[in-house]
Amino acid sequence: MSEGRSENAAAIAAEPEAGASTAAAAVTRAAADPARSKARREMGVALLLVLAGAGLTLALGGRVWAEGAASVHGTRIAVEATATTVNKAPFALALFGLAGGLATFATRGRWRVVVGVALALGGAGIVAAALAGASDRSAVDAEAASKAAVEGVRAIDVTHTVWPWFTAAAGVLMLVGGLLVALRGRTWPGMSSRYEAPGGQEHKRVKPTTSADLWNALDRGEDPTR
Repeated sequence: MSEGRSENAAAIAAEPEAGASTAAAAVTRAAADPARSKARREMGVALLLVLAGAGLTLALGGRVWAEGAASVHGTRIAVEATATTVNKAPFALALFGLAGGLATFATRGRWRVVVGVALALGGAGIVAAALAGASDRSAVDAEAASKAAVEGVRAIDVTHTVWPWFTAAAGVLMLVGGLLVALRGRTWPGMSSRYEAPGGQEHKRVKPTTSADLWNALDRGEDPTR
């Protein structure tokens, strides 16, 4: 009889502790949620900038950057140079940007910072190549010589389009996204850290001892039986 009363008393005494543990866990989750949401928003914005910049650069690869004409024996032949003809570097860097955007998910900590720096440099490279191509005429001269089938022929009446500037703007998007990854990426969750605490610190696995601990473990996505 006395043993039964002792067990009941212990159970009653444990209930406030379990309630306090549940309340504390709820408060902790409530405090962590805004920070976690902010980190995810930052990551989403950065990846959107990187992928948009890289995708736009690739989409502009077939646009004409320079136009002119070749004059052969009094005959005027129209010539043009597309983005990939002028400079292939922006489009190689754009492919790197797409891969870097995916790598941002798969990396954490210092490696994510490295990826961000590389993305920023890639974006800067796109900008530099596009600005150089906005006034370059070597590609259209080469097209003129090819069309005229005469070595040394230069294009005449060369004009440049606005498309290099659009490519430069795409590079700026990738550059800004890369900087955001480099500066803020340490605080973002990784691929397998849906329940990771903000700041890159992992949850400590504590063996559940009460029913409240079991529910808290389930909330964190952990297997309480392990």
